[in-house]
Amino acid sequence: MLLYRESAQFMEPNPKKGSVQSRIFEAYKQRKLKSDPKHVFALVSSTLKYRPFISEIIKKSHLLTVERKSRIPEAVSMLLVYDLLFSRSGRIQSKQHPWKEAIIRNKTRLHGEFTKLRLKLKVKSFDDLIEEDESPVRWFRANTLKTSKAKVLKEFSHLERVYNITDIKKGTIFYDEFIPNLFGVHPREKITTSDAYLKGRIIIQDRSSCFPAFILDPKPGVDKVIDACAAPGNKTTHLACILENSSRSVIAFEKDNQRARTLKKMCTIAGGLECISIQHADFTSTNPDDFPEITAMLVDPSCSGSGIFGRAYEENDTDNKENNPYNEERLDKLSNFQFAIVKHGMLFPNLRRLVYSTCSIYPQEDERVALRLLRDEDLKKRGWKLSNQNRVISKWPRRGEVEEFSNCSDPEACAGACIRSLPKVDGGIGFFAVLFERDPNMEAADSNEYGNLKEESSDNEEWTGFDD
Repeated sequence: MLLYRESAQFMEPNPKKGSVQSRIFEAYKQRKLKSDPKHVFALVSSTLKYRPFISEIIKKSHLLTVERKSRIPEAVSMLLVYDLLFSRSGRIQSKQHPWKEAIIRNKTRLHGEFTKLRLKLKVKSFDDLIEEDESPVRWFRANTLKTSKAKVLKEFSHLERVYNITDIKKGTIFYDEFIPNLFGVHPREKITTSDAYLKGRIIIQDRSSCFPAFILDPKPGVDKVIDACAAPGNKTTHLACILENSSRSVIAFEKDNQRARTLKKMCTIAGGLECISIQHADFTSTNPDDFPEITAMLVDPSCSGSGIFGRAYEENDTDNKENNPYNEERLDKLSNFQFAIVKHGMLFPNLRRLVYSTCSIYPQEDERVALRLLRDEDLKKRGWKLSNQNRVISKWPRRGEVEEFSNCSDPEACAGACIRSLPKVDGGIGFFAVLFERDPNMEAADSNEYGNLKEESSDNEEWTGFDD
């Protein structure tokens, strides 16, 4: 019951002390919280998401009146009812306890009110009544294949400009200072019904999702680019904009049938088919030597998606490791796949720059994959290294995890080649990106040039910064 007791204190907002997430992690940092802060945040966030419905169900079932002697705090009752009725597991994550027993005694009544409320609201699921975009900001990019920044601003001139994302509310617009042609509005602003959106002049894309193409920074008329995992096409069309729609300058790979159709539709609406060549194929099955013209690459492979809203909520199912999408076994499998696909990309003969990105918050899929690539002998011989921070949105404050680069001669510099964003805290999804650069003239003997990995000690002790 400790998880529910500790989570209850975060059920009420406290703007003076920051967001729910920052309050939880600060409490853990100060050792005022014994439970895993990720589990607490997952439980509290999920419960708050359904709070109006949970309150109605508790009230109609007379739970707190019937169980007056059990003295269940109202906040705790909401957390328990969430787990019983709304969570994927459908069970309370606690050993036997009087509060849990009180909820279980009223299980039939609670389920009955749950069904009555759903029928009353005429929905199959309460999710139908919840805003899908839980981001504090809805980001959209001016699609310069069809329009210009000035024309987009004119279309949305009815919105008042604000200068900080915390000031965004209905009726306002924010001009992003990190990504050109990117704007933020309140999630409930009617963007998807606008003519600009329906005609493809703007593209809804999270700010963090815009990082990879911007960091890669391909040059029109100079670079030919591969987007190795292209669907649904936001990053692909962003590349096309940066390349100014240069003829056949982007090759977009997608092996899944449905996703390939989505990719083509997206590129058609955006007007980028002159620039983008869609390959319905598995990128890893390609022969790198068949693409001597490719100089830059974006690799955003499958990942846990732990930075996307809603995904982390499943983490509070701690007793069901088999169905927990973030268990170590699954993260290891994902990181192995991620390493393999990025390494394949790095074998393209004339490639000079590669951005690896994920929407994961876990170092297993992020910094540790980067470290493993730097350690790979084949890639060291080809001259791959981490870039400098000044080429990776230098003013963005949140970089890679320095401690993950402790086996590098300059951990701060290595972390600086990476960029991170936290879910909601940074105005959107959780994200990671890192820029690799290649100097084919580099001599493999100088290991310090390859991402600043420390040289092996004289007794040939193996570097153990990453688990193969």
